Amino acid sequence: MTPTQPTDPERLSAAVDEQRLLDTAIRLVDIPSPTCDAAAVADGLAELLAAEGFEVERPDAGWPEAPAVVTRLHGAGEGRTLQFDGHLDTVHLPFVPARVEDGHLRGLGASDMKGGIAACVEAMRALRDTDALSAGSVLLTTHDHHEAPWGDGRQVHGLIADGFTGDAVLLPEYLANPLPLAGRGMAVFEVTLSRPGEPVHEVLRPSDTPNVVDAGAELVVRLRELARELQSITHPYSGTDTTFVGLLQAGEIYNQSPTSCQIKGTRRWVTPGSVDRIRDELGSIIDTVACETGTTAQWHLEVPGDAFQIDPAEPVLTCLQSACRQVSGSELPLGGKPFVDDGNKYSAMAGIPALTHGPDALGAHTTQESVPVSELTRIARVYAQTAASFCPGDAA
Repeated sequence: MTPTQPTDPERLSAAVDEQRLLDTAIRLVDIPSPTCDAAAVADGLAELLAAEGFEVERPDAGWPEAPAVVTRLHGAGEGRTLQFDGHLDTVHLPFVPARVEDGHLRGLGASDMKGGIAACVEAMRALRDTDALSAGSVLLTTHDHHEAPWGDGRQVHGLIADGFTGDAVLLPEYLANPLPLAGRGMAVFEVTLSRPGEPVHEVLRPSDTPNVVDAGAELVVRLRELARELQSITHPYSGTDTTFVGLLQAGEIYNQSPTSCQIKGTRRWVTPGSVDRIRDELGSIIDTVACETGTTAQWHLEVPGDAFQIDPAEPVLTCLQSACRQVSGSELPLGGKPFVDDGNKYSAMAGIPALTHGPDALGAHTTQESVPVSELTRIARVYAQTAASFCPGDAA
Protein backbone atom coordinates (compact mmCIF):
# COMPACT_ATOMS: atom_id res chain seq x y z
CA MET A 1 0.00 0.00 0.00
CA THR A 2 1.17 3.51 -0.73
CA PRO A 3 1.54 5.50 2.48
CA THR A 4 -0.84 8.43 2.85
CA GLN A 5 0.91 11.69 2.02
CA PRO A 6 0.58 14.50 4.56
CA THR A 7 -1.70 17.36 3.60
CA ASP A 8 -0.33 20.90 3.30
CA PRO A 9 -1.71 21.87 6.75
CA GLU A 10 -0.14 18.75 8.26
CA ARG A 11 3.22 19.56 6.66
CA LEU A 12 3.04 23.11 7.95
CA SER A 13 2.18 22.03 11.50
CA ALA A 14 4.95 19.43 11.45
CA ALA A 15 7.44 22.11 10.40
CA VAL A 16 6.95 23.93 13.71
CA ASP A 17 10.00 22.90 15.72
CA GLU A 18 9.13 23.01 19.42
CA GLN A 19 12.75 22.95 20.61
CA ARG A 20 13.75 25.72 18.21
CA LEU A 21 10.77 27.75 19.42
CA LEU A 22 11.67 27.14 23.06
CA ASP A 23 15.30 28.11 22.48
CA THR A 24 14.11 31.39 20.96
CA ALA A 25 11.79 32.09 23.89
CA ILE A 26 14.52 31.35 26.44
CA ARG A 27 16.91 33.65 24.62
CA LEU A 28 14.40 36.51 24.75
CA VAL A 29 13.35 35.95 28.38
CA ASP A 30 16.98 35.83 29.50
CA ILE A 31 17.54 39.44 28.38
CA PRO A 32 16.07 41.90 30.92
CA SER A 33 13.83 44.46 29.21
CA PRO A 34 11.84 46.69 31.56
CA THR A 35 9.62 49.15 29.73
CA CYS A 36 11.58 52.03 28.16
CA ASP A 37 14.76 49.92 28.42
CA ALA A 38 14.20 47.14 25.87
CA ALA A 39 17.11 47.95 23.55
CA ALA A 40 19.14 44.86 24.47
CA VAL A 41 16.35 42.37 23.81
CA ALA A 42 15.40 44.19 20.60
CA ASP A 43 19.00 43.93 19.42
CA GLY A 44 19.04 40.26 20.40
CA LEU A 45 15.89 39.53 18.41
CA ALA A 46 17.20 41.45 15.41
CA GLU A 47 20.44 39.42 15.49
CA LEU A 48 18.49 36.16 15.75
CA LEU A 49 16.27 37.02 12.79
CA ALA A 50 19.22 38.16 10.66
CA ALA A 51 21.06 34.92 11.43
CA GLU A 52 17.97 33.05 10.19
CA GLY A 53 18.16 34.90 6.88
CA PHE A 54 15.31 37.34 7.49
CA GLU A 55 15.77 40.94 6.36
CA VAL A 56 15.42 43.17 9.43
CA GLU A 57 14.32 46.79 9.64
CA ARG A 58 14.86 48.96 12.73
CA PRO A 59 12.50 51.96 12.61
CA ASP A 60 12.75 54.37 15.54
CA ALA A 61 8.96 54.56 15.69
CA GLY A 62 9.14 57.43 18.16
CA TRP A 63 11.61 55.76 20.54
CA PRO A 64 15.20 55.82 19.19
CA GLU A 65 16.50 54.52 22.53
CA ALA A 66 15.20 51.07 21.49
CA PRO A 67 14.26 50.96 17.80
CA ALA A 68 11.50 48.54 16.87
CA VAL A 69 12.28 45.24 15.16
CA VAL A 70 10.45 44.55 11.90
CA THR A 71 10.77 41.72 9.40
CA ARG A 72 8.72 40.31 6.54
CA LEU A 73 8.16 37.00 4.79
CA HIS A 74 6.93 37.27 1.21
CA GLY A 75 4.99 34.71 -0.79
CA ALA A 76 5.39 34.10 -4.49
CA GLY A 77 2.61 36.45 -5.56
CA GLU A 78 0.50 39.42 -4.55
CA GLY A 79 -1.98 39.05 -1.74
CA ARG A 80 -2.87 40.22 1.73
CA THR A 81 -0.44 41.05 4.54
CA LEU A 82 -0.99 39.42 7.92
CA GLN A 83 0.78 41.21 10.75
CA PHE A 84 2.07 39.55 13.92
CA ASP A 85 2.66 42.15 16.65
CA GLY A 86 4.14 41.92 20.14
CA HIS A 87 5.85 44.00 22.81
CA LEU A 88 9.33 43.12 24.01
CA ASP A 89 9.19 45.12 27.24
CA THR A 90 8.16 43.74 30.62
CA VAL A 91 6.70 45.28 33.75
CA HIS A 92 9.13 46.74 36.29
CA LEU A 93 9.49 43.78 38.64
CA PRO A 94 12.61 41.94 39.84
CA PHE A 95 14.18 40.07 36.93
CA VAL A 96 13.47 36.32 36.79
CA PRO A 97 15.61 34.36 34.29
CA ALA A 98 14.17 31.67 32.06
CA ARG A 99 13.83 28.07 33.21
CA VAL A 100 11.83 25.10 31.99
CA GLU A 101 10.02 22.98 34.58
CA ASP A 102 7.35 20.33 34.07
CA GLY A 103 6.73 21.38 30.50
CA HIS A 104 6.33 25.06 31.40
CA LEU A 105 8.54 28.00 30.50
CA ARG A 106 8.96 30.33 33.45
CA GLY A 107 10.62 33.72 33.83
CA LEU A 108 9.77 37.39 33.58
CA GLY A 109 8.16 37.95 30.20
CA ALA A 110 7.48 34.27 29.48
CA SER A 111 3.72 34.86 29.50
CA ASP A 112 3.67 38.57 28.70
CA MET A 113 4.75 38.26 25.96
CA LYS A 114 8.15 37.01 24.87
CA GLY A 115 6.84 33.46 24.60
CA GLY A 116 4.19 34.68 22.18
CA ILE A 117 6.77 36.57 20.12
CA ALA A 118 8.90 33.42 19.91
CA ALA A 119 5.82 31.58 18.63
CA CYS A 120 5.40 34.25 15.93
CA VAL A 121 9.02 33.81 14.86
CA GLU A 122 8.59 30.04 14.71
CA ALA A 123 5.41 30.41 12.64
CA MET A 124 7.38 32.44 10.10
CA ARG A 125 10.16 29.83 10.05
CA ALA A 126 7.63 27.06 9.39
CA LEU A 127 6.03 29.05 6.57
CA ARG A 128 9.46 29.68 5.06
CA ASP A 129 10.69 26.10 5.43
CA THR A 130 7.61 24.63 3.73
CA ASP A 131 7.05 27.34 1.11
CA ALA A 132 3.49 27.39 2.42
CA LEU A 133 2.97 31.10 1.74
CA SER A 134 1.81 30.94 -1.86
CA ALA A 135 1.01 34.66 -2.05
CA GLY A 136 0.86 37.71 0.17
CA SER A 137 3.17 38.36 3.09
CA VAL A 138 3.63 38.15 6.84
CA LEU A 139 4.81 41.24 8.73
CA LEU A 140 6.35 40.87 12.20
CA THR A 141 6.52 44.01 14.35
CA THR A 142 7.97 44.08 17.87
CA HIS A 143 8.52 47.08 20.09
CA ASP A 144 9.05 48.74 23.48
CA HIS A 145 6.93 51.23 25.43
CA HIS A 146 3.90 49.01 26.04
CA GLU A 147 3.56 48.48 29.78
CA ALA A 148 1.91 51.27 31.78
CA PRO A 149 2.52 53.37 33.75
CA TRP A 150 6.11 53.44 32.46
CA GLY A 151 5.29 53.35 28.75
CA ASP A 152 2.76 55.34 26.76
CA GLY A 153 2.40 53.20 23.63
CA ARG A 154 4.35 55.61 21.46
CA GLN A 155 6.15 52.94 19.44
CA VAL A 156 2.91 51.33 18.28
CA HIS A 157 1.67 54.82 17.38
CA GLY A 158 4.91 55.37 15.47
CA LEU A 159 4.73 52.05 13.64
CA ILE A 160 1.17 52.79 12.55
CA ALA A 161 2.05 56.34 11.47
CA ASP A 162 5.01 55.03 9.44
CA GLY A 163 2.87 52.44 7.65
CA PHE A 164 4.12 49.29 9.35
CA THR A 165 0.71 47.62 9.36
CA GLY A 166 -0.96 44.70 7.65
CA ASP A 167 -4.45 44.05 6.37
CA ALA A 168 -5.12 42.38 9.72
CA VAL A 169 -3.06 41.82 12.86
CA LEU A 170 -2.73 38.96 15.35
CA LEU A 171 -1.45 39.64 18.87
CA PRO A 172 -0.24 36.68 21.00
CA GLU A 173 -1.14 38.16 24.37
CA TYR A 174 -2.06 35.72 27.15
CA LEU A 175 -5.71 35.30 26.13
CA ALA A 176 -6.39 31.81 24.78
CA ASN A 177 -10.15 31.74 25.32
CA PRO A 178 -12.43 33.32 24.20
CA LEU A 179 -11.55 34.85 20.86
CA PRO A 180 -12.44 38.51 21.44
CA LEU A 181 -14.60 40.24 18.86
CA ALA A 182 -15.08 43.33 21.02
CA GLY A 183 -13.38 45.12 23.87
CA ARG A 184 -13.84 48.22 25.94
CA GLY A 185 -11.86 51.38 25.57
CA MET A 186 -10.11 52.73 28.62
CA ALA A 187 -9.06 56.14 29.92
CA VAL A 188 -7.17 56.87 33.12
CA PHE A 189 -8.15 60.18 34.71
CA GLU A 190 -6.06 62.02 37.28
CA VAL A 191 -7.56 65.07 38.98
CA THR A 192 -6.10 67.54 41.47
CA LEU A 193 -8.50 69.87 43.27
CA SER A 194 -6.63 72.62 45.10
CA ARG A 195 -6.99 75.88 47.00
CA PRO A 196 -4.55 78.75 47.54
CA GLY A 197 -2.57 79.14 50.74
CA GLU A 198 -0.84 76.72 53.06
CA PRO A 199 -2.01 73.68 55.03
CA VAL A 200 -3.56 74.76 58.33
CA HIS A 201 -4.93 73.23 61.53
CA GLU A 202 -8.66 72.62 61.17
CA VAL A 203 -9.58 74.96 64.06
CA LEU A 204 -7.51 77.81 62.60
CA ARG A 205 -8.97 77.53 59.12
CA PRO A 206 -10.94 80.64 58.04
CA SER A 207 -14.59 79.79 57.51
CA ASP A 208 -14.52 80.76 53.84
CA THR A 209 -11.55 78.50 53.01
CA PRO A 210 -12.47 75.89 50.38
CA ASN A 211 -12.35 72.34 51.70
CA VAL A 212 -10.49 70.26 49.13
CA VAL A 213 -11.42 66.98 50.83
CA ASP A 214 -15.10 67.85 50.56
CA ALA A 215 -14.51 68.77 46.93
CA GLY A 216 -12.80 65.46 46.26
CA ALA A 217 -15.60 63.56 47.99
CA GLU A 218 -18.18 65.43 45.94
CA LEU A 219 -16.36 64.52 42.74
CA VAL A 220 -16.38 60.86 43.77
CA VAL A 221 -20.14 61.09 44.38
CA ARG A 222 -20.72 62.65 40.94
CA LEU A 223 -18.63 59.92 39.31
CA ARG A 224 -20.62 57.28 41.20
CA GLU A 225 -23.82 58.83 39.85
CA LEU A 226 -22.33 58.71 36.36
CA ALA A 227 -21.45 55.05 36.85
CA ARG A 228 -25.07 54.26 37.64
CA GLU A 229 -26.23 56.04 34.50
CA LEU A 230 -23.70 54.14 32.40
CA GLN A 231 -25.04 50.72 33.38
CA SER A 232 -27.54 50.89 30.52
CA ILE A 233 -24.78 51.09 27.89
CA THR A 234 -23.86 47.49 27.16
CA HIS A 235 -22.41 45.17 24.55
CA PRO A 236 -23.00 41.39 24.49
CA TYR A 237 -19.28 40.62 24.37
CA SER A 238 -17.42 43.52 25.98
CA GLY A 239 -19.78 44.32 28.86
CA THR A 240 -20.80 47.69 30.24
CA ASP A 241 -19.59 51.27 30.38
CA THR A 242 -18.07 52.00 33.81
CA THR A 243 -16.43 54.68 35.89
CA PHE A 244 -14.17 53.63 38.74
CA VAL A 245 -12.28 55.60 41.40
CA GLY A 246 -9.36 53.75 42.94
CA LEU A 247 -7.48 56.57 44.64
CA LEU A 248 -8.58 59.52 46.79
CA GLN A 249 -5.70 61.14 48.62
CA ALA A 250 -5.28 64.36 50.63
CA GLY A 251 -3.61 65.72 53.72
CA GLU A 252 -0.92 64.52 56.07
CA ILE A 253 -2.76 64.10 59.39
CA TYR A 254 -6.40 63.87 60.45
CA ASN A 255 -6.84 67.42 61.78
CA GLN A 256 -5.06 69.34 59.03
CA SER A 257 -6.86 71.23 56.28
CA PRO A 258 -4.81 70.37 53.18
CA THR A 259 -4.37 72.44 50.05
CA SER A 260 -4.97 69.72 47.47
CA CYS A 261 -6.82 66.47 46.91
CA GLN A 262 -5.98 63.89 44.25
CA ILE A 263 -8.53 61.59 42.63
CA LYS A 264 -7.52 58.90 40.17
CA GLY A 265 -9.53 56.23 38.38
CA THR A 266 -10.70 54.80 35.10
CA ARG A 267 -13.47 55.29 32.58
CA ARG A 268 -14.22 52.33 30.31
CA TRP A 269 -16.65 52.23 27.39
CA VAL A 270 -18.01 49.78 24.82
CA THR A 271 -18.73 52.09 21.86
CA PRO A 272 -15.81 52.71 19.45
CA GLY A 273 -15.00 56.33 18.65
CA SER A 274 -16.07 57.71 22.04
CA VAL A 275 -12.81 59.26 23.25
CA ASP A 276 -13.67 62.91 22.59
CA ARG A 277 -17.16 62.56 24.02
CA ILE A 278 -15.83 60.95 27.18
CA ARG A 279 -13.16 63.61 27.59
CA ASP A 280 -15.84 66.30 27.38
CA GLU A 281 -18.14 64.37 29.74
CA LEU A 282 -15.49 64.00 32.46
CA GLY A 283 -14.24 67.54 31.98
CA SER A 284 -17.72 68.94 32.50
CA ILE A 285 -18.19 67.01 35.75
CA ILE A 286 -14.78 67.97 37.10
CA ASP A 287 -15.10 71.65 36.22
CA THR A 288 -18.60 71.84 37.69
CA VAL A 289 -17.44 70.38 41.01
CA ALA A 290 -14.49 72.79 41.13
CA CYS A 291 -16.77 75.76 40.46
CA GLU A 292 -19.30 74.71 43.09
CA THR A 293 -16.66 74.07 45.78
CA GLY A 294 -14.43 77.09 45.14
CA THR A 295 -11.46 74.92 44.23
CA THR A 296 -9.21 74.89 41.20
CA ALA A 297 -9.14 71.76 39.05
CA GLN A 298 -6.20 70.41 37.13
CA TRP A 299 -6.83 67.15 35.33
CA HIS A 300 -5.36 64.83 32.76
CA LEU A 301 -6.84 61.99 30.74
CA GLU A 302 -4.57 59.22 29.42
CA VAL A 303 -6.17 56.94 26.82
CA PRO A 304 -4.40 53.57 26.41
CA GLY A 305 -6.94 52.48 23.79
CA ASP A 306 -10.36 53.03 22.27
CA ALA A 307 -13.14 50.44 22.23
CA PHE A 308 -13.28 48.09 19.25
CA GLN A 309 -15.65 45.69 17.54
CA ILE A 310 -14.79 43.13 14.85
CA ASP A 311 -17.19 41.99 12.15
CA PRO A 312 -17.66 38.20 12.48
CA ALA A 313 -17.42 38.00 8.68
CA GLU A 314 -13.84 39.34 8.57
CA PRO A 315 -11.65 36.97 6.50
CA VAL A 316 -8.93 36.87 9.17
CA LEU A 317 -11.46 35.58 11.69
CA THR A 318 -12.60 32.85 9.31
CA CYS A 319 -9.00 31.86 8.62
CA LEU A 320 -8.02 31.80 12.29
CA GLN A 321 -11.01 29.66 13.25
CA SER A 322 -10.16 27.27 10.41
CA ALA A 323 -6.59 27.10 11.70
CA CYS A 324 -7.84 26.31 15.20
CA ARG A 325 -9.92 23.44 13.81
CA GLN A 326 -6.89 22.08 11.97
CA VAL A 327 -4.54 22.39 14.95
CA SER A 328 -6.80 21.69 17.94
CA GLY A 329 -9.90 20.10 16.48
CA SER A 330 -12.37 22.85 17.38
CA GLU A 331 -13.07 26.53 16.91
CA LEU A 332 -12.69 29.08 19.67
CA PRO A 333 -15.76 30.45 21.45
CA LEU A 334 -16.38 34.13 20.76
CA GLY A 335 -16.35 36.73 23.50
CA GLY A 336 -14.87 39.98 24.75
CA LYS A 337 -11.39 41.14 25.69
CA PRO A 338 -11.17 42.06 29.39
CA PHE A 339 -8.10 44.27 29.04
CA VAL A 340 -6.76 46.93 26.69
CA ASP A 341 -3.82 45.90 24.53
CA ASP A 342 -2.16 47.14 21.36
CA GLY A 343 -4.95 45.59 19.32
CA ASN A 344 -7.17 48.45 20.45
CA LYS A 345 -4.68 50.87 18.91
CA TYR A 346 -4.43 48.99 15.61
CA SER A 347 -8.21 48.84 15.36
CA ALA A 348 -8.75 52.54 16.08
CA MET A 349 -5.68 54.08 14.44
CA ALA A 350 -4.93 51.74 11.53
CA GLY A 351 -8.51 50.68 10.88
CA ILE A 352 -7.66 46.98 10.60
CA PRO A 353 -9.16 43.95 12.38
CA ALA A 354 -7.02 43.08 15.39
CA LEU A 355 -7.41 39.64 16.95
CA THR A 356 -5.83 38.88 20.31
CA HIS A 357 -5.17 35.16 20.66
CA GLY A 358 -2.22 33.78 22.57
CA PRO A 359 -1.09 30.96 24.81
CA ASP A 360 -3.02 29.86 27.89
CA ALA A 361 -0.44 31.41 30.20
CA LEU A 362 -0.42 32.46 33.84
CA GLY A 363 1.20 35.06 36.08
CA ALA A 364 1.28 38.13 33.85
CA HIS A 365 2.45 41.22 35.76
CA THR A 366 3.93 39.06 38.54
CA THR A 367 7.26 37.32 39.12
CA GLN A 368 5.51 33.96 38.68
CA GLU A 369 4.96 33.93 34.92
CA SER A 370 4.44 30.46 33.45
CA VAL A 371 3.38 29.24 30.02
CA PRO A 372 3.05 25.63 28.81
CA VAL A 373 5.54 24.95 26.04
CA SER A 374 2.78 23.03 24.26
CA GLU A 375 0.72 26.22 24.18
CA LEU A 376 3.53 28.13 22.48
CA THR A 377 3.72 25.36 19.90
CA ARG A 378 -0.04 25.52 19.38
CA ILE A 379 0.09 29.28 18.81
CA ALA A 380 2.93 28.93 16.29
CA ARG A 381 0.89 26.37 14.36
CA VAL A 382 -2.33 28.38 14.49
CA TYR A 383 -0.57 31.56 13.35
CA ALA A 384 1.22 29.74 10.52
CA GLN A 385 -1.99 28.09 9.31
CA THR A 386 -3.87 31.40 9.54
CA ALA A 387 -1.25 33.14 7.43
CA ALA A 388 -1.19 30.35 4.85
CA SER A 389 -4.93 30.72 4.24
CA PHE A 390 -5.38 34.48 4.80
CA CYS A 391 -2.45 35.96 2.89
CA PRO A 392 -3.22 34.58 -0.61
CA GLY A 393 -6.71 36.10 -0.44
CA ASP A 394 -8.60 35.76 -3.71
CA ALA A 395 -5.51 34.20 -5.29
CA ALA A 396 -5.86 31.09 -3.11
